[in-house]
Amino acid sequence: MTNISTAAIETPSGKDAAYENFPVGSWLLPAALRPHIAVFYGFARAIDDVADNPDLEADEKVARLSRFEDAVLGRETVDPALATGHSMRESLSATGVVADHCVDLIAAFKQDAVKARYADWEDLMGYCILSAAPVGRYLLDLHGGSRDGYGPSDALCMALQVINHLQDCKDDYQTLDRVYLPGDWMAEAGVSVEQLGAAVSSPELRQVLGRTVEATAELLGGARPLPAGLESRRLAMESAAIIAIADRLIELLRTGDPLGSRIQLSKAGYLWCCTRGVLSTLLGSGTR
Repeated sequence: MTNISTAAIETPSGKDAAYENFPVGSWLLPAALRPHIAVFYGFARAIDDVADNPDLEADEKVARLSRFEDAVLGRETVDPALATGHSMRESLSATGVVADHCVDLIAAFKQDAVKARYADWEDLMGYCILSAAPVGRYLLDLHGGSRDGYGPSDALCMALQVINHLQDCKDDYQTLDRVYLPGDWMAEAGVSVEQLGAAVSSPELRQVLGRTVEATAELLGGARPLPAGLESRRLAMESAAIIAIADRLIELLRTGDPLGSRIQLSKAGYLWCCTRGVLSTLLGSGTR
């Protein structure tokens, strides 16, 4: 295995905030906090890119991710190859946000390095609580928290994660041999993982995709109290916009085929969802 104490650790994919389904550190959020959000996003992107690099072996990915954990927790403070981790540690220190959210993300991406199938919906949710929920929890802590705790935020972030899995189900399978659809639902429908490489979804695969979409829609229902419970009005506006985006993506996934092309919002559709979310908060429907 490569001596990663001196070698470059990051493997940038070229993906940036524009690739995401939701606004990242947008103008809706307080200007003083945006630099910290940018640091957190850069950190999450860096460790995700390591986990998703098809040219690295699993043990190499886990070792590199462990080095990021060392940097975030202060066990390593000088290696320039870990600059992203050092910046994250310094940001956490400046804001008083705990490192747990970063550690959970690292654990999720270590899991990605060694696990490529999920037995059922519960198994997938166990992954999402590590890979998605920490993002919302970090933002809540940074913005003063929520009167409802983490629950609604967890629901939103986990729903967004599954939406992303559905959008990328073909690419995840073909590039990384990962399948995030519940295995028992696939077995019940008589669907093999190889069908994810087809040009269009079979009726049986459509059944599994549809079942996953509806489970995600139900999960998203638990996120609807989120804006009203937030201490930060600005974060409430952003979260309302993200819920609107998720609602629209679920509508598109109900009728579209992610094997044919990536299902995503148009620029106009994205802007409309953001506007709708902001207005719902300003007019009071997104607050108590």
